[in-house]
Amino acid sequence: MSSLMTPAQAAAEHRWRTALAVGAHPDDLDFGAAATLAGLTAAGVHVVAAVVTDGDAGGFDSEGPEAMTARRHAEQRAAAAALGVEDVRFLGERDGHLEASHTVRRALVRLMRQVRPDVVLSTHPERDWERMQRAHPDHLECGEAVVRAAYPAVENPYAYPELREDEGLEPHRIRNLLLYGGPRRLENLALDVTGLEETKLAALDAHLSQHPDVEAMRRFVRRQLAETHAAHAAQALGMGAAEAFHLVTVNGPDTIAGF
Repeated sequence: MSSLMTPAQAAAEHRWRTALAVGAHPDDLDFGAAATLAGLTAAGVHVVAAVVTDGDAGGFDSEGPEAMTARRHAEQRAAAAALGVEDVRFLGERDGHLEASHTVRRALVRLMRQVRPDVVLSTHPERDWERMQRAHPDHLECGEAVVRAAYPAVENPYAYPELREDEGLEPHRIRNLLLYGGPRRLENLALDVTGLEETKLAALDAHLSQHPDVEAMRRFVRRQLAETHAAHAAQALGMGAAEAFHLVTVNGPDTIAGF
């Protein structure tokens, strides 16, 4: 059990001024971290959202991939706006075919060097066998690609040197990773998002193509937020809301390159 702190308190403690939030599909960020992102933006943290695949294989309508891509991009922009996030990037990979390839990692390194975040949020690269719905192969590959991009590639001037030579994108050192959707045993930071439940639900409501039963989704999310709060605060179920993460230090005060 870890103690709770608010997103604003976490940002102050870890000196997060800029955050890059990465999801494999449209809606991943909102299920995993929407309330946290809303809390960070409210605290003055500049948040950029990025979606690696187009989400073209999702949904319950037979619109075809091009129409579904356009719809899901619009849904993600609306969801981000509900959280106070104005900058949303799409990397354009094919839904269901994501791999932590050099192509994807290069795109993420490029993005990280552009945004220059202190903290990167992403799906966890490790499968949770108890929560298989979170362990979509694209989620795992997205997490692996983000971790490999965050260290060592983004800070290595010899990794993808064309980014520096052709675009002037200098290496950058990331302070922390904040990974969601991984095994519970690795969760070491719970953020108290009490009062932000409706904001998270507003973001999720934007993904209309993904929810054949909106009320069931809303009940599920409320229950998860309450259970996470209870697990980390030792308080009765329903007394608050929290989102849990695996916080990883990439570069700390005592970090020595390569160790």
